[in-house]
Amino acid sequence: MKYSISFDIDFKRNTSSGSYIALEGIDGSGKTTQVDRLCAYFESQGRQVVKTREPRKNVGVIGELIQKILHGKTKIPPVAFQYLFTADREIHHEKLILPSLAQGKTVISDRCFWSAVPYGILDRDGDLDENTAQYLLVAQSILSMYHQFIIPDKTFYLDIPLDTAVERINQGNGADEIYEDRKKLSKILKGYNWLLKKFPDEFTVVDGSKPVEEVTDEIIRSI
Repeated sequence: MKYSISFDIDFKRNTSSGSYIALEGIDGSGKTTQVDRLCAYFESQGRQVVKTREPRKNVGVIGELIQKILHGKTKIPPVAFQYLFTADREIHHEKLILPSLAQGKTVISDRCFWSAVPYGILDRDGDLDENTAQYLLVAQSILSMYHQFIIPDKTFYLDIPLDTAVERINQGNGADEIYEDRKKLSKILKGYNWLLKKFPDEFTVVDGSKPVEEVTDEIIRSI
């Protein structure tokens, strides 16, 4: 027996005085660089800025375990790994993001809960389809009664071709994390494209292949 469930719901919005900005994109899209540049810009404007990322690196027991798994030092079942991301995200929100927003600070994050869909797709057999993506939206806390995360005020998606992402990764230190290979990046990219199509009003797409300064200027103008 198969059951179909259909209903409409909005995301949980930020009602605090602070601002919540997130950057999304596949590995090699330039998120970390742009987060640093945005933090410097807003600090120069006299704002209190909190720079953060998801997953957090080596923060607490869960963060340390996530980093070991990402670098291939420890292995656990893929679905269990996604639950670790969710647990870390819940702690992150309660301990840092929500208090910072309540204090009127500007939170700038390298990834947010949106990443759960494209990266969670890697743990499912076969290619991306509507049912798989919808399932991940529910399972990864957008609708969960236990973990309903607030949505960023602005989410910027840095759009770059797959070839460019691979080239950038190889120009660095090469693939360092388990997700940084061409086959996996291709599947992650499909997941992001699904999100952009499904929730066009929640993302601002920026051409991440442009020069770094131009990307920063475009983001700042949009904000």
